[in-house]
Order: sequence, then C-alpha cells, then structure tokens
Amino acid sequence: MSHLVPSSSFDFARVLLPGDRVMWPQGTGEPTGLSSALIKQLPELGRLTLVTGMLTSLTLESIARENVDFLCLNGAGGGRKPAAWSHNRIIPAHISAIPALISEKRIPVDVALVRARPTRDSAVWSLGVMVDFVHELVGAARVVIAELDERLPLTSDDALIQRARFTHVTEADGAEPMLLNLRPSATDLAVARRVAQLIPDRATLQLGVGGLPTAVCEALTAHKDLGLHSGVIPDAVVPLLESGVISNRYKGVDVGRTVTGGLFGTRRLFDHANGNDRIAMRRATYTHAARTHAMINGLYSINSAIELDLTGQCNAEVAGRSYVGAVGGQVDFVRGARLSAGGRAVMALGSATEDGVHSKIVASLGNRPVTTPRSDIDLVVTEYGVADLWGLDLNARAEALIAIAHPRFRDSLSHQLEEQRRQNSSENFWRF
Repeated sequence: MSHLVPSSSFDFARVLLPGDRVMWPQGTGEPTGLSSALIKQLPELGRLTLVTGMLTSLTLESIARENVDFLCLNGAGGGRKPAAWSHNRIIPAHISAIPALISEKRIPVDVALVRARPTRDSAVWSLGVMVDFVHELVGAARVVIAELDERLPLTSDDALIQRARFTHVTEADGAEPMLLNLRPSATDLAVARRVAQLIPDRATLQLGVGGLPTAVCEALTAHKDLGLHSGVIPDAVVPLLESGVISNRYKGVDVGRTVTGGLFGTRRLFDHANGNDRIAMRRATYTHAARTHAMINGLYSINSAIELDLTGQCNAEVAGRSYVGAVGGQVDFVRGARLSAGGRAVMALGSATEDGVHSKIVASLGNRPVTTPRSDIDLVVTEYGVADLWGLDLNARAEALIAIAHPRFRDSLSHQLEEQRRQNSSENFWRF
C-alpha cells in the first residue's frame, strides 16, 4: 500500500471541525505518526479537545496550551502534563465503566486515531497491541484515521476489526511506541519476595507495569502452573510464559490462554504475541468484568498505591499536589479477586517514598482521593511484612498497618493513632 499518505503528512484540517474531541488508544496503541502530526498542526486548527488515557510516549511534552483543551483519564507517564493543566477535567472512572461512557457519549469522541495492520483477509485488520476500549472509541467517532503499521504483532480475538470502519488510512512513519521494563529497586525486590510467598501454585495473576510488577514476575520463577488474566501485561511475563511457569491450565475459563487487553512492552513481548493463539486480546468489557472474574479460579490481583491510611483507604492517584496516577482498573480487579474462588487482592508498595522522607502508610489521606475504599482492601504488603486486613476492625487494621510501616515512621503513626482515638472518644466519632 505504498500509495498511502505518510502519517506525518496527513492534513488534519481536511477532516477536523472546530471543537472536535480527539482520542487515541492508550500506551503502545498510540499511532505516533498521526498524534505527532496533529500536535504540530494545532496552531492552524480550530480549538480542539484531546481525550487522553495512559500515555507511554513523549508526544505531549512539546505541546503548548494554545488551541487545545484536555479531558484526562490518567496522569501517569506522558499524561502528567495534560493532567496538571486540566486538574478539574480529570474523569474518575473505573476501566470497566469506560467502554460504556464512550459509547454513550459521556466521554465524547469525534475523531479517533488508531494503529492497525491487515491480516491475511484484507477486509479484517488487527489492532495488534491494544484493544481495551478501542472498539468503542472507533464506534463513537465521526472520523477514524488508522495508521497501517506492519510492525504490529498479528493478534486476534477482540484485536480484529473490519477495515471498513476506518474512514482514512495512512502509512505509519512515527517511532514505534514501546514501554521498557523498569528495573526493580531493592525495595521492589523485597516487596516482591513477600508477594510471591502469598501466591500459591495454580493461581491466576493480574498485574500491571513498572518496577514492582517486574520484580514480582522475577520472584515467581519457581512457581508452577500459574494463569494470567490482566488488563495489560509487560515484557516481564515473557520468561514465565516461555518456561511454562504460566501455563494457564487451571484458570477455570480461557484455559491454556493468557488474557489481556494490552501489550505494554517492547519487541520481546510483541514478537512473543505475534501469531500466538495462546495470547487472547480481549476488550475491557471482558477483562475487567466482574462476571469474568467470578469464573476464574484463584485470581490474585496485584496492585499498588501511592499511599494507604491506617484504615486501609488507598490513594493511587495523587502524590503531593500532582495527579500522577489513575482510578484505572484497580478497583475492578480488587473486587474481582474477592469474587474468584480462592482469590485474594494484594496491595503491594514500598513502605516509604524513594527519598525516604515520607511514609507511604499515613494516618489520614486528608483531602487526597480514595481510589480503593477500605471496605475492599484485603492483603497489604510492604518490605516489612504482610497485613491481612480482610474482616479486621478499624483498630486492628491500624495496628497491623503500623507493624509493616517503615520503622522510622512507626512511632509517629502510633502517636497520631492515639491522638485520633482520644478525639474520637471525646467526640464519639471516628475521624479517619
């Protein structure tokens, strides 16, 4: 298809209308040729809104505020700038809710930019690395511009899409979006060892990306017959898949197959998935659905947080005054793990910030958001131990969390707890 216009040369003025809302898939699904071209052309276009999810590229680093507004689902990675500029236009939504929000126009999308490549049937293309809510995105948009990108792995299941759904097709000429494994810190490795001890053979894993999930994968090499069902998966799962540690034999559903909505990695992961029918790319309406989780045997969700308070309330969105995280799929999987026979929900985090100045277990979240409520919290893991909070009263869970806090902060947390207890006693009200 050499007659196609290069993505970097696509003229957006031909198809965009003033006030249009433009969105592209998250992470490695970003069509960087098109997205970069759009940013360059913004000064010549009418005012637009960019609807942004999780970004792994630096596309928006050079953006100016003129002619553009933002709606944000995520503040991680390359999404920090739009989230900082638009803190009042962040949409707090679970991943499981986003497909319907897009289809119902509550999250409005007029123009969609996607990556895809043809399969053997030229009428059917593969989305390759990202599926989660891409079908809803394409279905809601007035204009759908696709980059034909032969670098994409040929994946199937929900990754398949009809070519006729694209209104324009360009030739990809941007950098291939990837997400490198972050090397685990010493703290990550220590936390991961404790997490691995909690996971039995034949459990099914859900995990994310970053140094801690990488460390967890590295700590699981002696396990047997694990399953994998996750919103996204990183490069770190490939050795476990190749060695048979992840066999998916005992999941109870999707037996023999790894299920994910996105490949958040590099060529190592993409090459492993290429033409591999043991990798099932599924939409968020399946990966994050409670009815799916209830069918899985022994689902262990492994998530993290910026901080937890002494009742177990979890903030995974705001650090200091900056929105750097997301609601994301955390609550979907925390609750889903409890629906799964033999499942547990693990919240894993280092006990202190990287500089050692602040405890990640705090007396109160103050005015920072509660991403996962205390009523859903199950197991909390730091490098100093495991707090099993499921069914504990508020006093007992506070003491359990102080016991796994960094030793430097335990006395302070105990003093704050006693002060809160005194206030509660005098006012007959629990102030957590």
